[in-house]
Amino acid sequence: MQVDLSLNAERVKQAAKKAGFELVGIAKAESTPEEYIQFEEWLSAGYHATMTYLERNTEKRKDIRAIMPEAKSVIVVGRSYFTPQNHEISDDSGKISRYAWGTDYHELLPDNIQEIIKVLHTIHPDSTSKWYVDTGPVSEKQWARKAGIGWQGKHSNIISRDIGSWFFIGVIITSIELAHDQPIQDYCGTCTACMEACPTSAIVEPYTVDAGKCLSYWTIEAKPEISIPSEISQNMDQWIFGCDICQDVCPWNSFSKETTIAEFHPRHGQTTLLLNDIMSMEQSEFSDRFRKSPLKRTKLAGLQRNVEALLHAQKDTDEHI
Repeated sequence: MQVDLSLNAERVKQAAKKAGFELVGIAKAESTPEEYIQFEEWLSAGYHATMTYLERNTEKRKDIRAIMPEAKSVIVVGRSYFTPQNHEISDDSGKISRYAWGTDYHELLPDNIQEIIKVLHTIHPDSTSKWYVDTGPVSEKQWARKAGIGWQGKHSNIISRDIGSWFFIGVIITSIELAHDQPIQDYCGTCTACMEACPTSAIVEPYTVDAGKCLSYWTIEAKPEISIPSEISQNMDQWIFGCDICQDVCPWNSFSKETTIAEFHPRHGQTTLLLNDIMSMEQSEFSDRFRKSPLKRTKLAGLQRNVEALLHAQKDTDEHI
């Protein structure tokens, strides 16, 4: 029986590699009380800011079998989105997070994941599966750690010894019992580069991020009608959609591997956007230009709110020089 579990696990991993995923690991589908307690403490501290949706579906976050009672295994895959380009920095342009340079990963990864699910059905035709790509009440980082594809860095992102942290995570819950992997050790050691580099001190302690201080939260998740506080806008450093600083300074990202997906490369070769272009943009142009881009998440109103905050901070800085 154990041989079958191992052989089937290897078939799944080979399918994941064939589908283009650089990382794949398997965890046992079980309750995660310790991780859930940490999550509850994070919520209680108010570190989720206005993301109240994280307070819902608590039982599903505590035990993945509440999502799928017949679940036996959790397959976690990772796909690199790293490209070698750098931001073109100037006062009249705004930086966008590396993950948003190309096509939205929600448009691309599902087809790759379906290739793995096909193999699951060949192993057990009557098996059931559910998959998630940054959707639903699944803690992808938690399961990535349990499946051994990486450890959670002090910036809270998952880090792989092989490809760093520039990768997207997908999760497949399956009714098939598979040999599971073990979590790997934390290789951050005494390094605190990410904590020291964060311009707003959002990493309040190792492994804990206060979204209310995070540039990514304010420029992506905060609803357009919410104004960006001055203590945040004064430290935007030209970021208008997301922020990569904590990952940029991570030593493990010297091992990043360039993505094999052409659509993850910068659209039109752009890693920044002209601020004036955003402020004069009409909704029709925004919808057309960012139709399959992660930037559509923040909406035109949100993107313009971000640019306004940045321009206002620039003006304040100029007046005090």
